[in-house]
This record gives sequence, C-alpha cells and structure tokens, in this order.
Amino acid sequence: MPVKRYKPTTAGRRISSVDTFEDITTSKPEKKLTKILKKYSGRSKGKITVRHRGGGTRRRWREIDFKRDKYDIPAKVVSIEYDPNRGGRIALLHYADGEKRYMIAPHLLTVGDKVISSLKRQDVKIGNCFPIEEIPIGTEIYNIEMTPGKGSQLVRGAGAMAQIMAVEGAYATVKLPSGEVRMVLKRCMATIGQVSNPDYRLIRWGKAGRTRHRGIKPTVRGKAMNPVDHPHGGGEGSNGIGLKHPKTPTGKPALGVKTRGKCASDKFILQRRKKGRFVGKGK
Repeated sequence: MPVKRYKPTTAGRRISSVDTFEDITTSKPEKKLTKILKKYSGRSKGKITVRHRGGGTRRRWREIDFKRDKYDIPAKVVSIEYDPNRGGRIALLHYADGEKRYMIAPHLLTVGDKVISSLKRQDVKIGNCFPIEEIPIGTEIYNIEMTPGKGSQLVRGAGAMAQIMAVEGAYATVKLPSGEVRMVLKRCMATIGQVSNPDYRLIRWGKAGRTRHRGIKPTVRGKAMNPVDHPHGGGEGSNGIGLKHPKTPTGKPALGVKTRGKCASDKFILQRRKKGRFVGKGK
C-alpha cells in the first residue's frame, strides 16, 4: 500500500515514512484465532543464536492457516487485517461450513471475494490454492510447501512471489524471489498471486525508537569494544580491526564468508540465488 511521508517537524520525521494502512478493513482481530506470543529474544535453549533481539511492543500471535487443507469448501473474505508479526496482510476467511481461518492475503484481494483450496484445478485466480502440478506454467505463486502436507515454508514475506518455470516428472521447477531456481515436489501446495503489501520494503524507519518497538536492539561495532568482548576490540584511538580478516564475537570468520554447509537439499537447487540485487555492466 502507499507509503506516506510527513512534514519534517523533527529530525526523525525528516527521513522517516509510514504505512498508510489504507487496505485494512478492521482494527480488531478474531480473538479465538489469536494467542499470547512468548518472546525468546533471539535465544535457543537459553543461548543467543540471533543477536540484537529483545524488547519491543507486546503482540499477539495470529494463527495462520499455512496448510490450506479445507479442500473443496469455498470461503468468503470477510476482512483484511494487519498482522504485527509480518509485513504482509492477513485475510479472515469464513468457510461455508462455518469455520473461520486466517490466510496470508494476496495483493489485490478484497472483502467479498471467494477463495477455495482443492487438489484439482478449478478457477485460476488470486487466493486459490492448488498443487503446483495443477497450476499453469508461468503463473505467479506464493505460500509454497516444501514437503506435501507440512504447510507452506517458502515465499511468505510482504510483496514476495515465485514463478513456475516447468513441471517434469515428480518435480516442478520454481524461480524464487531471490533468483534461486530449485525443484519442488509437484504435489506441494501453493497459492496463486503475490503476497500483499508490496510497498513494505519502501518504509524508512527514521529513528532508533521505531526500530526498538519492533524488537531490534542497536548493533555496536566490534572495534568500539574492549578485547574481552570482541576480537576487534582494544587499541588506542581510531584504528583498524588489527586482524587479516574480520571476525564475529565468537572468533569465527565474518563478512562475505559462506555460512551454508553441505545440505541434502543442494541437489534440488538448479541455480543459486543472485549475489547482489544490482548487476554491473559486462557481468
């Protein structure tokens, strides 16, 4: 949705922008489909695995239907809602049998539209969910499963979409938003369309306070620390890191070092993702 900028009344306002929320139709979520979200602050089993996480505004978790396993039962879109846990919007569905569920809303989905999930192709329009083998080649999709029946794991961020390149044998070739081309089992479910709120990436947060509200803490330079805290620490005045290559606080190589090891899924990747967003001339 459009991004709004205010008059530069303060230093933070001067460079910041906000989402207009024009596509939101209600401010109250379906209470039965929410639950308390416990914060782990980037920790796994008590150890920090993702740095610079913690605090932030309290939020409730929306139970999203990533499986879309209510087959051949039409559902009506009742509302488009804001989800504090993701950049895209979510849609509240009322199924014909009376059940209510949330789904990640595709771009241009509106209140009153009807969507359906089925194992056989029906009407090919945004919001409908079918196995990849039932979707025409070249169609834009999102919410893609990697294992049939497990629920979607790929292409769920705001504005993201993938494209079906080919279907051959038991696998389909899919081009992901990163530029990676990989094979996915053709029995895996996918939703037609593009994830809503594509302008989310254009928001400029402007000041540290808005970033802290999102649960992201400041990042301190290693060279500004003491030697006991970081390999780059110590020294008098402004100086370099003092090492041949930059390192993490735990002493492992950083910046430009490959972190992906040998994975069983490497055989399904036909083309690696792009190294950079922009490609220079002659490359």
